[in-house]
Amino acid sequence: MRVSDGQSTFGELLLRYRRDAGLSQQGLAERSGVSVRALRELEQGRARAAQRRSAEELADALGLGGDERAEFLQVAERARRRRPATSPPGPAEMPPLPSHPVGRVADLDELQRLLRVNPTVAIVGQPGVGKTVLAAYAAHRLRDEFPDGCLAVDLRGMDERPLPVQVVFDRLLQALGTGAGNVPAVVDEQAGRYRALLEKRKVLVLLDNAASEAQVRPFLAAAPGSRTLVTCRRTLAGLEGVRWLYLEPFDDGDAEALLEAVVGVDRVRAEPGVVGELIELCGNLPLALRIVGNRLASRPHWSLRYLVNQLRNERTRLTALSAGDLQVRSAFEVSYRGLSPQGRRLFRRLAAVPGADFGVELAQVAGSLTESEAFELLDELVDASMVLAGPAEGRFRFHDLLRLFARERWEAEDDDADRSVTTEAVLGHLLDMATAAGTMFWPEEPGNEVFDSLDEARSWLEQERPSWLAALREAVRTGWHSEVLALAQAMHWYSDDRWQVVEWVEVFGAGVEAARALGDVTAEAQQLNFLGWAHSMVADTKAALEQHLLALGRAEVAGDRLERMWALAYASYYEYSQVDRARAMEHARESVELAASYDFWAVQLPVRYRFGALLLLDGQHEQALALTEALHEEAVRRGRAGEATKPRNRLTAILVEGMARCLHAMGRCDQAVPLFARSRVMQQEVGATGLAADAALWEGRCCIDAGAHDEARELLEYAWTVFDELAMPTRCADVESELARIP
Repeated sequence: MRVSDGQSTFGELLLRYRRDAGLSQQGLAERSGVSVRALRELEQGRARAAQRRSAEELADALGLGGDERAEFLQVAERARRRRPATSPPGPAEMPPLPSHPVGRVADLDELQRLLRVNPTVAIVGQPGVGKTVLAAYAAHRLRDEFPDGCLAVDLRGMDERPLPVQVVFDRLLQALGTGAGNVPAVVDEQAGRYRALLEKRKVLVLLDNAASEAQVRPFLAAAPGSRTLVTCRRTLAGLEGVRWLYLEPFDDGDAEALLEAVVGVDRVRAEPGVVGELIELCGNLPLALRIVGNRLASRPHWSLRYLVNQLRNERTRLTALSAGDLQVRSAFEVSYRGLSPQGRRLFRRLAAVPGADFGVELAQVAGSLTESEAFELLDELVDASMVLAGPAEGRFRFHDLLRLFARERWEAEDDDADRSVTTEAVLGHLLDMATAAGTMFWPEEPGNEVFDSLDEARSWLEQERPSWLAALREAVRTGWHSEVLALAQAMHWYSDDRWQVVEWVEVFGAGVEAARALGDVTAEAQQLNFLGWAHSMVADTKAALEQHLLALGRAEVAGDRLERMWALAYASYYEYSQVDRARAMEHARESVELAASYDFWAVQLPVRYRFGALLLLDGQHEQALALTEALHEEAVRRGRAGEATKPRNRLTAILVEGMARCLHAMGRCDQAVPLFARSRVMQQEVGATGLAADAALWEGRCCIDAGAHDEARELLEYAWTVFDELAMPTRCADVESELARIP
């Protein structure tokens, strides 16, 4: 039997008996029916005691009997009768520093700088990002600059009942030396006393975890020598004269340093290939990193890989990110409860958005909202740090762990039918928009009612790329064959414009499988041709030829002359180097003959151009130049006749570059250089940056051969910059090889 000394609070007794029983808060909650949150409030002293029935259920769950049970229930009853004090005894002390203070060097320096020149500074950030820890670090480093003290009050802004202003003043005044019996009862009088006490002092006051502007405003600008530091999850935009410091998750270096400090340097560095994934799974969030560090430190037999394997499962990751009463999910729940019902609903439904970031348009679709409603609720979510401002204006994103939390709440609070409707609406919208945008790049330029211009369509595809690609993958997984095929068919000409930024092998591979599932042999042949082209763009010419020959066979089965023509045109180029040159030339000529009955821009021009490229490869420079010049003349003539569009101008620019390549091969660099320059400018004008950089690379080569080294260096550096931005290391290497040729 273990009876207390008679001085323990109910929370202390509860904590002691729970630990004696070897139970976590979750375990006790499951046994007793009392929520984890209520247990946490009791054990931390935020709630005085449980109601009688709850106390009895807790005693039963803890297995208490005899004197222990009697004392437990007696202390609970005594605490319920006791009138709560308006403020705790003693000064308003700073929160303790963690035992492993690492990271945030730049943020600490910036916070110190802001505090030295501004009366009030506010730290804002998402749950678990370390706002209170940073504030405590700053107070510790600045203590010599505030000789009259560093005070702190937890405003409990995320509680159901945040701390009243009167109670905050009471605590601060007592900490500044006012006796408990001498604290004024009226807020205005408290504020006057507070300002008077600070008038000739240098004090740093931390108002931690603020709920609203009204809770903070009475304490601002109290005295010239003092400073007020506020931490909050919400952006308290109504406060005037405040400088804001927005806190982001750790960078990888600080995250690894924290793990080394908690777990041990040797243990972390023993698994160099695992620590990066562990940090990523924690979303670089300091709270999550401290939790996994504590779990590993308390389980010395665990490897980092073992914990990583637990965290890989998105369904259980938030549960795994807990250590005792330290839980990532709990931190998120507090902010979630503070949202409006409409804000919580949109937060949950945004879990249906598949990409890394999103705009107002997708929020409207997910939430079934008007534009103004979506803007208003997104503002609320951003203010609460539950959704983050995205990388571009008007864009938003989830932290990875908050996305998982949103999905948890969505599955817990919304029924299957609602989730299904929302998911289908979001995926359908993304697939329809991507399909409509892709068709804007067709040379025939059919146009549509969705996008007003090619630039608008390109902008949408670039901005929403992660989302529409994720939607495509989900459509493949769920068997939306018609939608997958429609998107893949729409992307052909866009892929030619942006071959370097999308995994086109995946896209057109999905198109092939969708066509097969639908039993559409003609579409299968088409998608096989697209897939062959995609393989060629990643320099897999063997796979490219295989796909085009498969396309040729399926086109013959379907009796489709057009896809037979494309298969011959594509295959001939790779047959030249892999199979037989004579056969390649025969197939190329046959493709040109078949193309004669089709549209000039969409069929004749690209097929005849490919034949010209094959002639150039075969060393027939004069014939290649003559063919390309004739094509260019016809394209210009048709353009003058009113057929010019941006997609067609891009094709004309390719012809100009083709003529330049022929001239370069013939050693006529003085004529080739201006044509390369013209093609580069034309591609820039239509927004085809990758093709413009390609033209610049060729122009730079030609300038080197002509001895114009300064011009060549400038062109090649431009090309390298573009290729680097587009993450094209092979092309960057090509540029570097040319730069090495410059004396």
